[in-house]
Amino acid sequence: MTLNPDGGHYEQLFSKAAQRVAHQSSILVDLPNETPETISLAFGDADPHIFPAQQITASVAGLLAEDVDAVMNYAPADARLLAVVQQRLERRGVSVDPSQLMITYGSSQVLGLLPQIFVEPGDTIIVEGPTFLGAVEYFAAAGAHIETIPVGPQGMDIEALAACLLDLQHRNIRPKFIYTIPTFQNPTGTLMPAIARARLVALAAEFGVLVVEDDAYGDLHFKEHNSPSMLTLPGSEWVLHIGTFSKILAPGIRMAWAYGPPAVMKRLRAFKSESDCGTFVTRLVSYMAQDGWLDRHISSLRSHYAAKSTAMVAAIAEHFPKDVRTNVPEGGFFVYGYLPQDLPAVPLNDIAIAHGASFLPGTTGYANGQGTHEMRIAFSFQTTPNLVTGITRIGAAMRELRARNS
Repeated sequence: MTLNPDGGHYEQLFSKAAQRVAHQSSILVDLPNETPETISLAFGDADPHIFPAQQITASVAGLLAEDVDAVMNYAPADARLLAVVQQRLERRGVSVDPSQLMITYGSSQVLGLLPQIFVEPGDTIIVEGPTFLGAVEYFAAAGAHIETIPVGPQGMDIEALAACLLDLQHRNIRPKFIYTIPTFQNPTGTLMPAIARARLVALAAEFGVLVVEDDAYGDLHFKEHNSPSMLTLPGSEWVLHIGTFSKILAPGIRMAWAYGPPAVMKRLRAFKSESDCGTFVTRLVSYMAQDGWLDRHISSLRSHYAAKSTAMVAAIAEHFPKDVRTNVPEGGFFVYGYLPQDLPAVPLNDIAIAHGASFLPGTTGYANGQGTHEMRIAFSFQTTPNLVTGITRIGAAMRELRARNS
């Protein structure tokens, strides 16, 4: 028998997980009508104008002059980088055990490993709605059953979470973990207050469920706040914390960390088959962080992104219809909007693209199909003039769609 490697016979060679992926449509959005001239406010890319190119160049030269063999050869993660992360966590009140800290290839590596160590097909996990769908795609590909908890003005609805956990317990279901982005959440930009964080961790401890605290945007606050890391709260033995350098250096520097319970970290290390993330890059990041440079750089990022956020919020107030409700972020990369019934997000985005701008429809932030009248608008990547022009064009698209529907 002759087999066609591109046909059905080849499908039989794949694992069950790979077969599920093949038959599972991607949740993430594609905007095929965008052109190079489109002002895209859809995706949360970092602003390339503030990438620390000079510091990277100087650090590379310094590293190579210091010890080229140690920089370019096989070796574990630079101990100085572990010390940098430990110091950053300790500043936030975390009592760090270095044996529970792991350097990773970006936070996405941890999110990809989580279902490998926790999820069998049909197992239940809990996520926010909306949330970062890149993470949810990892979980869905593993065959997880996903429960969605709504996000309100102060982050995840903790009472809805409590009700969900109690309902699952009554059905003899123990969820494997709760995935949350409590600080400047992606996509809503919300900041979960301290009292809600304490309640969430207490619930996790009560029901025996791991909390995965994704802290990608925690450094990018526009004003001081008192919302602590969940690692500092009673019950923190049920918390896995993920942090990253992607938002404070550059996304292309794939460097992050995970800190959590010893049993969890042991299994993350076992499934993380690669070496410790590359000698060169770990040494580069630790070299750049010395002498207080990283802290000064983060301070400048806060001012830079705060100004862009302010410009976008002002443009929205001027150009969007008054019944479009948007948040005013206190940090992060995004403004989130709630649209009236006559402005569904997907048709609106099609018209906006025709006007020369785009956003991310809210449906892309949910695992359960919600968000038809929600929108995420990123202020992180575009220049301030482009942000204002983009918002102006989206506002024009709103008026056009409303006129069509009237």
